[in-house]
Amino acid sequence: MTQPTFELTLERIALIRRIVVAWNPEGVGAPIVHPDAPYGSTDRDGDIFNVTGDDDGADAEHRALGDALAVFTASAVLKPGRYAYHNTLAKLASDDVGDVFRDEATGETPEHVTFDVTAEQVARVRVLAIRWDDTRDVPAVDTDAPYGPGTDLPAEHREMQPVLQIFLRYADLGPGDFTRTDAGWQPA
Repeated sequence: MTQPTFELTLERIALIRRIVVAWNPEGVGAPIVHPDAPYGSTDRDGDIFNVTGDDDGADAEHRALGDALAVFTASAVLKPGRYAYHNTLAKLASDDVGDVFRDEATGETPEHVTFDVTAEQVARVRVLAIRWDDTRDVPAVDTDAPYGPGTDLPAEHREMQPVLQIFLRYADLGPGDFTRTDAGWQPA
């Protein structure tokens, strides 16, 4: 029996770099791709067209990002260290997702985030249980078992929102074919 394969293209990597990571408060909470602005603006198909140049295949390309995100988190490399990013969530509102940095009293969230990423956090990114959220039509981390069944939550679990955002912006991985095995996605 052949294993399913997936092609991680340069365009898909470029879309991954644009993903806006929010916080899903359901269950134990977990990172989620922002449902209203997955690639930075509320014009999802326009954002995809700007990267791929294909205005007919935006829906299929968006759906492919579920596997692309799983491949990227399992295979990309990020060195621990201090990183900074522009927090797109500062200009986005959503009724069902949030930002771990948002002040509950004022509703304010920082426009720029500087964050120290540890080797342990990078290792946690690799095992995130990425799934497709059918209700919101975006990739998300499983809110019942973010790191897989039976795995305890680390004390700094909520830090995975900025860690994943940094990982998607700065981690290194080139295009190629990947195969889904029992152990997860592997280079083909």
